[in-house]
Amino acid sequence: MPTPYDIQLAQRQNEAGELLATLPHASEIKWLPAAASVPERYRSKAKFAVGGSAEHPTLGITGPAPTYGGVDLPHCIAHTEVIASTIEPLKAFIRELRLEPYDIAHRRGELKHILVTQGTDDALMIRFVMRSKRDLALLRSKLSLLYSLIPAAQVVTVNILPAHAALVEGDEEIVISEQQTLPMLVGDLELHLGPRSFSQTNTGVASQLYRQVAHWAQQSGASSLWDLYCGVGGFALHAALGGVERVSGVEISPEAIASARETSEELGVSERVSLVASDAQEWAFAQDRDHYPEAIVVNPPRRGIGTELAQWINQSDIPTVIYSSCYPKSLVSDLQLMNSYRLQEARLFDMFPHTNHMECAVLLTKVA
Repeated sequence: MPTPYDIQLAQRQNEAGELLATLPHASEIKWLPAAASVPERYRSKAKFAVGGSAEHPTLGITGPAPTYGGVDLPHCIAHTEVIASTIEPLKAFIRELRLEPYDIAHRRGELKHILVTQGTDDALMIRFVMRSKRDLALLRSKLSLLYSLIPAAQVVTVNILPAHAALVEGDEEIVISEQQTLPMLVGDLELHLGPRSFSQTNTGVASQLYRQVAHWAQQSGASSLWDLYCGVGGFALHAALGGVERVSGVEISPEAIASARETSEELGVSERVSLVASDAQEWAFAQDRDHYPEAIVVNPPRRGIGTELAQWINQSDIPTVIYSSCYPKSLVSDLQLMNSYRLQEARLFDMFPHTNHMECAVLLTKVA
């Protein structure tokens, strides 16, 4: 962090360039200027580990073995001002309800994490990750207190994580607020974010990413596009707004697809946008070749799209592929299997300042 931000950005740009330089025709890639972040107060999501006691809770990270005691992070420069301002009110809420923080060493207690996400106009989603449903009724009954302490809170949930494991959240989510989704302005549209839906950590840089992908899609002249791993519809809906006539978005989470459909209806593009809750790879493999699109966008998890999907794309004859990756090493591995495509343009998106993590998007075209 003491390294000046412009130097950090140049270092990450160089590293991304070196990774992609191992690919055929890498010297022909046009690197666009890196999408920079603000160096502080950029993180619109917080994952607070809860420690200490009900009387003296900590919100921050888990300390080292053998005690794994909670470590406060009240002055982290990554969190937005709005998220940072929730720390003391959340502690007051824990004290008032006497919620017992989970003790990792002794495997007792209830409250494991508090996850906070900031949306449009400082609106917040607050998720209490609990060991069980023991305090569910208590949390429901004290919602008005939470709203008085944190007026920006709009979506409040209880997530159940019974396992003693190094996980941030469990599979069961109970929304206890009236509002079910968080509005989040990203790029040129307002998405609806469900409690377990993926969103980018850095909203400002994500906006630049969505606009870039939409520009590439529009520039390609594609009249049809698939957005695989579409989440709540960021890429798919930006492409539709950018003029792509027919768009299909595929995401395994039904909740995320429901949110994307809500946004598409608000935008008036629902007749041109098909949103499907399915495994992206299985869905793609099941489509008739006559219905393949003119462009495809993939935005997979860190592991990448994998061998089967990379080889399928390579044999598909789809003219344009746009690949957004949060882990350039898996991006390179996948692109090595897609040798019927040529890299045209690439751009670094600095989602994670002061870290070694990188987001990189590339535009590929089918070799004639």
